[in-house]
Amino acid sequence: MTTHHAAVRASYDTVAAGYADALADDLAARPVDRAMLAVFAELAGHGPVGDLGCGPGRVAAHLRELGRTDVLGVDLSPAMIAEARRRHPGPRFEVGSIDRLSFVADGELAGAIAWYSIIHTPRELVPALFAEFRRVVRPTGPLLLAFQATTPSTPATVRVERAYGHGGLSLDAYRWDPAVVTDLLADAGFRPHTTAVRQPEAPEKVPQAYLLVV
Repeated sequence: MTTHHAAVRASYDTVAAGYADALADDLAARPVDRAMLAVFAELAGHGPVGDLGCGPGRVAAHLRELGRTDVLGVDLSPAMIAEARRRHPGPRFEVGSIDRLSFVADGELAGAIAWYSIIHTPRELVPALFAEFRRVVRPTGPLLLAFQATTPSTPATVRVERAYGHGGLSLDAYRWDPAVVTDLLADAGFRPHTTAVRQPEAPEKVPQAYLLVV
């Protein structure tokens, strides 16, 4: 395991229970988030869909509510997967790294979501991550990303040392220009479909971006 992976796993293992509690009902207050997930669920064809970087499973569970009966959630943090399995018994949840989905065959997924899952990947590793997404998502299958967007007045990289009531964390969070992410996805073989950016809602500090590609 790389130093980057170890830091992400340790940090999310630490905050897993608090994170799951804090965001348990978050989607109920986010109509844009729900709308983007609904579009994804409708566009994905027959077959399994992946929630890559699923955390405690709230998005995977929402996809089940939208009629996607075959949902695979993957997360690097065993504590997050334990929360997901306890809270949401419907989807299948597995511990794994989203940049090395060795248990997912080429083109196995009818679509995939990376819901705030790229925010801790060092920028130089993102092209390889998107190539792995392209490998596991079948041709023309949708991929939906959500992430914090850059602004002229906020830093593009934020050091995270405390979150969800816990200190002692050690990882970076990256904000992205949606146009840059779109170009990197195009390099990996995805075509743009829909781009949306909404303004921050408490406790968010920056705009939130959504990219749907196929």
